[in-house]
Amino acid sequence: MAVFLHTRVRVSDLDNSINFYCEHLGFKVISRSERSPDGNQIAHLELPGNLHTLELTYSDDYDLNVPEDLMHLAIGVPDLIAFCGELEEKGIEIWPDGWREIFADGRKMAFIDDPDGYEIELLERKDAL
Repeated sequence: MAVFLHTRVRVSDLDNSINFYCEHLGFKVISRSERSPDGNQIAHLELPGNLHTLELTYSDDYDLNVPEDLMHLAIGVPDLIAFCGELEEKGIEIWPDGWREIFADGRKMAFIDDPDGYEIELLERKDAL
């Protein structure tokens, strides 16, 4: 059986992206390479308790341009209001405007952008630890 191992995301500043994902979303760096065979700098990040990892890749000769709505990551959190409140205290913009009211009943979700503009969907999941 096949196993889904990681997803690569190109970034414009590896240290900035690592700091964002670790500080704001709880990821941990599990490996880092300053020079891959293709000349990239690569960091693998994990959310504790998850097998799938996020590979952040930087190359100084790659012109990064992230189109709006290209793709997104989805992360489950046990209490969306509390989690987003902490992000807002750190200066992270939560969208769409009025998300608390829009998603007050039923499935709760909100979005943030990473430093390069990749969308991150935050979903309330009671099973998220």
